[in-house]
Amino acid sequence: MKLTTLLTTAALATGIASASMADAIRMGTEGAYPPYNFVNDAGEVDGFEREVGDALCERAELECTWVTNDWDSIIPNLVSGNYDTIIAGMSITDERDEVIDFTSEYFPPDPSTYVALAGYDGDLSGAVVAAQTSTIQASYIASSGATLVEFATPEETVAAVRNGEADAVLADDAFLADIVNASNGELAFTGEPVSIGGGIGMGIRESDTELKDKMNAAIASIKADGTLTALIAKWFDGRMVKY
Repeated sequence: MKLTTLLTTAALATGIASASMADAIRMGTEGAYPPYNFVNDAGEVDGFEREVGDALCERAELECTWVTNDWDSIIPNLVSGNYDTIIAGMSITDERDEVIDFTSEYFPPDPSTYVALAGYDGDLSGAVVAAQTSTIQASYIASSGATLVEFATPEETVAAVRNGEADAVLADDAFLADIVNASNGELAFTGEPVSIGGGIGMGIRESDTELKDKMNAAIASIKADGTLTALIAKWFDGRMVKY
């Protein structure tokens, strides 16, 4: 093994081991899934999870910086040490929990809904349905009998419906609602909502038990004093979730 490889490996191992003891951590997000997270006109991470994450860091007395990463590699890059948390609308699932750890949920399970061109009345069980790759929606479609077409970004899934590549898209209701409302009647909800996955939690490396404990305590704190309830109402059209 070359010396440079040894140094790189050692540095990575040190970075991963020390994440739970550091006062400064990096918050990894996608930056492309409003209202959960997006990049605003100033080039900054914004949205519900930005405000939740900043509140959690303040309660945990941590200095946090924000990092964006493509969804399809967001878990591998956490494990590799490119950042210390995932806060990106990620549902807690058994499959993901085999690779990383999760905090307690900071958002309850959100129904997934189908959107198609207005007037679509086809059978969704036999339709071509778009979903973002490596999501709970993609897994659901693949097991439903429908034909799954996967895309790297959520915007591409909606574009696939508009250009005829897919009959419908399946995604979190909160993500699709604004798109339908802004489509001037081009798009509409279709079929019945489906309930899949658990609530949304923060992804953390399995070795970072101290960081997980700090974030769990911070999540409990913003639940107890109503901060989380207020942020959910702010970013999700007045939705009331009481903890």
